[in-house]
Amino acid sequence: MKTVSLYLMIALYFFAGINHFVNPGMYISIMPHWLPWHEELVLVSGILEILFALLLVFPSTRQTGGWCIILLLVFVFPANVQMMLNYINENNTNLWIAVIRLPLQILLIFWAYSFTRPVKK
Repeated sequence: MKTVSLYLMIALYFFAGINHFVNPGMYISIMPHWLPWHEELVLVSGILEILFALLLVFPSTRQTGGWCIILLLVFVFPANVQMMLNYINENNTNLWIAVIRLPLQILLIFWAYSFTRPVKK
């Protein structure tokens, strides 16, 4: 089960990272207004998601990958809050998705944390 969970996490972050390049406008639209360089930060976060997914692939870098994903999730949390605020202001019928994303971040952090322990040989 742990192997399936690992491969699922790798795929999730790898393809989410690629999506930053395929659909950057989606991410730019939820960037908090107080942050500068929206386009650049979207591209950097996409690169980091891909890189951190790849770190999970190898047992020797898996711990680092898990911790990096946790940090990334903490740093992108303001974008999830901004998404919720945007949806509230727009009376978007998908507000429930934005609301669910907030506690989902905590679950994603715990999931990434499960890969921060040393890999048994």
